[in-house]
Amino acid sequence: MHPRAIDWVIMGVYFAFVLGIGAALKRTTRTSTDFFLSGRSIPAWITGLAFISANLGAQEVIGMAASGAKYGMATSQFYWIGAIPAMVFLGVFMMPFYYGSRARSVPEYLRLRFDEKTRTLNAVSFAIMTVFSSGISLYAMALLLKLLLGWDFGTSVALSALIVLVYIFLGGLTSAIYNEVLQFFLIVFGFAPLTLLGLRDIGGWHGLVAGLETVSVSRGFSPHAWLSTWSVMGSPKDNPMGVEWLGMVMGLGFVLSFGYWCTDFLVVQRALAADSMDAARRTPLIAAVPKMLFPFLVILPGMIAIAATVHGGAGGLHLPHKADGSLNYDMVIPLMLGRYFPSGMLGLGLTALMASFMTGMAGNVTAFNTVWTYDIYQAHIVPRASDHHYLVVGRIATAAGIGLSIGAAYLTSRFSDIMDLLQLLFAFVNAPLFATFLLGMFWKRASGHGAFAGLIGGTAAAALHQGLTIPTGAQPGIKGGWIAVLHHYPSLMAQNLWTAIWAFTACFLVTVLVSLATRAREERALVGLVYSLTQRQRSAGQPWYARPAVLGAFVLLGALALNLLFW
Repeated sequence: MHPRAIDWVIMGVYFAFVLGIGAALKRTTRTSTDFFLSGRSIPAWITGLAFISANLGAQEVIGMAASGAKYGMATSQFYWIGAIPAMVFLGVFMMPFYYGSRARSVPEYLRLRFDEKTRTLNAVSFAIMTVFSSGISLYAMALLLKLLLGWDFGTSVALSALIVLVYIFLGGLTSAIYNEVLQFFLIVFGFAPLTLLGLRDIGGWHGLVAGLETVSVSRGFSPHAWLSTWSVMGSPKDNPMGVEWLGMVMGLGFVLSFGYWCTDFLVVQRALAADSMDAARRTPLIAAVPKMLFPFLVILPGMIAIAATVHGGAGGLHLPHKADGSLNYDMVIPLMLGRYFPSGMLGLGLTALMASFMTGMAGNVTAFNTVWTYDIYQAHIVPRASDHHYLVVGRIATAAGIGLSIGAAYLTSRFSDIMDLLQLLFAFVNAPLFATFLLGMFWKRASGHGAFAGLIGGTAAAALHQGLTIPTGAQPGIKGGWIAVLHHYPSLMAQNLWTAIWAFTACFLVTVLVSLATRAREERALVGLVYSLTQRQRSAGQPWYARPAVLGAFVLLGALALNLLFW
């Protein structure tokens, strides 16, 4: 790939805008609340776009295109049942607790609802996850820049980290949010032409269907396996993902989905920055609308690429192979950028690709500096200091988080299948955490001892399940089976979904049992934190189309229609 002058100009203008936004917002960042929560002053449409953009990191853009090639249309369930219902639930039911309690972070809500030890356990595990996730985005970006542009790996890491550091250091969360809005539009306009040009190259929709039928039959599935969702979920053997409908509904649609979208502070932080309770509730609902359509932006290119490859490479498009002979699905987006985009458009596509990595990294860093400052430093190290002191600590934490991310990026380079490992971490951390939140918000009898024991029990159950199962064809080790192999899963994806189910179930049961055996908090201390003790949010005076419940209903109907269309 050989960018020309116009491509370098486009990328240069983008980086100038990114840094300029940080510099322009520096004067508005005077307090720790400004730095960590944007002073709770951002309009709903901006927080909504930032909410979705913060999730558009390396895993989304590169990973979903790769999964589209590998698993077909079933990958869309990461959006239609793996995100939309949870985003609606967050906006309609959970945001009143988060925003109304004035909690500055998800771990702080756990302290208000349960106790300090539960908060600390979640804060430490979340901080580790954010550093690791940020490092993966940084590693993936540097690797692609080296591959596509010939840049040195170390130079790519340093440049990317420096740019993210500067604009977050200057403008805090506000800078990250406004840059995420810019990056959202860049990603949409940078990648949308790939789908259109790829479809034209392969012969339109009918050409894609014919190619995917060939793919399905050549892999031993029914002809429509790569273009269907639910109709091939009757058995793990009927679809390339190796997942049956129960594992999909419970593992992805319930546990992992709600565990991420309803409890992960990286996305919840964007809603907490909204300027009112109504804006906070609308934030995930606004984000859900483009989220429904993103499969056509990031998954469909992967399906086009695999269909073209099987057909012998329409227009010269061929997926490369790895050293072991398997297809390198991660190269879908870079390959299509180089194949279809001329000068100028190539610069836009590369800028969109870099923007996706930077949003993933920046989102994790802003979540890390908030949790570190409020839930670890202020809670346990220096509890009574001035607001300016915590603002300074937040900026230092930003630099430290970037430094740790660089270390994680180099550590990542020593492992294979790191994206699968990250999904496994979500099963270990987010799945049991959702059980804790579900009981905490809707069962006033849940106690602090129960929540703490439940989180430990859920994580232990995930480890036990992982240690006793393994994907077919894998060797005992990081992918499982390190205790004994009692069961083989058709794919690593299926194993991760069931790991999440076991983690959630164990946490739920342990929390209930320990809570019944221990003393619950007095009801007066739970007002505003538990559903039955919280005043219902009224939408009187708002136009019907702006009410969260109505918005949520329309979003769910849209997701249902898409599921039926690709049944």
